[in-house]
Amino acid sequence: MNKEFYKDVYGIDEKTYYYVCNIEEGLQERFNKLKEIEEYNLLKILNAMQESKLSSSDFNWTTGYGYGDPGRDKVEDIYKKVFKAEDALVRPNIASGTHALALALQGSLLPGDSILSINGDPYDTLRQVIGIEGENTGTLIELGVKYDKVDLLEDGNIDLFTVKDKIIKNKPRLVMIQRSTGYSLRDALSLEQIEKAISFVKSLDKNIIVMLDNCYGEFTRVQEPSELGADLTVGSLIKNPGGGIALSGGYIVGTHKLIERIAIRLTSPGLGKETGLTFGTTRTTLQGLYFAPKVTMEALRGALLFASTFESLGFKTFPNSNSTRYDIIEAIQFEDEELVVEFCRSIQEASAVDSFVTPYPWDMPGYTDKVIMASGSFIDGSSIEISADGPLREPFVAYYQGGLNFYQCKLALMKVLQKFVEMNKIKI
Repeated sequence: MNKEFYKDVYGIDEKTYYYVCNIEEGLQERFNKLKEIEEYNLLKILNAMQESKLSSSDFNWTTGYGYGDPGRDKVEDIYKKVFKAEDALVRPNIASGTHALALALQGSLLPGDSILSINGDPYDTLRQVIGIEGENTGTLIELGVKYDKVDLLEDGNIDLFTVKDKIIKNKPRLVMIQRSTGYSLRDALSLEQIEKAISFVKSLDKNIIVMLDNCYGEFTRVQEPSELGADLTVGSLIKNPGGGIALSGGYIVGTHKLIERIAIRLTSPGLGKETGLTFGTTRTTLQGLYFAPKVTMEALRGALLFASTFESLGFKTFPNSNSTRYDIIEAIQFEDEELVVEFCRSIQEASAVDSFVTPYPWDMPGYTDKVIMASGSFIDGSSIEISADGPLREPFVAYYQGGLNFYQCKLALMKVLQKFVEMNKIKI
């Protein structure tokens, strides 16, 4: 029945259908292991909601200054418990993951302080926040903050020898770690690598702030970086923790002292976390968190299917299908600009929203190269929903992520393969 539906409705031929289904069948053992992670994280979130005595009255909200907004305080209490941190700042007016990271940096640093990024330069948009790319005003460098980096070793590990040298010489105020790959060709950092790096930095100077960019990594394992010693763990609600339901927002969890400083940066001295409306988003924010473990595993299953399929066709993938997963992103190296464009267009065609739209490369704000982006989502820009993007620069890599439902990921993969076959780029 399914085969006929794929053929009659989506034009997927029998050869493509069976090719993908056979690869899916070979992944069942891996899929079953993901269910254990999903179960643990769901119970962890459920327990946090119960311990916080989440009530239907918490979905009410106030107006004006937002004094006594019950939902705001309850959301932050639940996030604090889920991430096992001292405090949390979770607000709908944090516009993106980049905004959350910028806020954390701006709230933690003073003129004359310095940042050390220990796994190379961060994601494109954060480089412009720091001021190492672009010509923007209000960057950290313009405000007197210094920046330095340590590139990863060739084997993908953090170069602790050079990190030690830079810390001793430059005495940075903050060490920054990016868990996910960004637009690079490496696996996401493992929790073991992150824990080792945090412990090493703290052994050199316990007062250094360690900030972890957790975007795309939440709930892919049973622990979060905030449990491993990170002073600040930062992410976006329109990625994993929003479950495809949160309308907007970002989160920062960490020590009470730092969260207090960052909240002041978001509002003003004297106000801190005591003001700021939730605009009635408490229900969707928490319902999204509740669904997040399930949705994250659906996305991971999709990423594994994409990795296994493209490896079987001779393409390089990062991470490969045998790697332990620490984020939801799957990078596929095409070495062909046309394939990146058509890959993203096929993903767009498989979307529930705007499936009829044809994406084109464009000069996207915050990026130095033209970027093509497929994002047909219920929540605009949500990358926990099925999406793909890629900067049009060598070696021409498409970055696939998300998927609220595995079967939509499966359809998207079939559409990509069907298109590549029609272009005579692959044979299956």
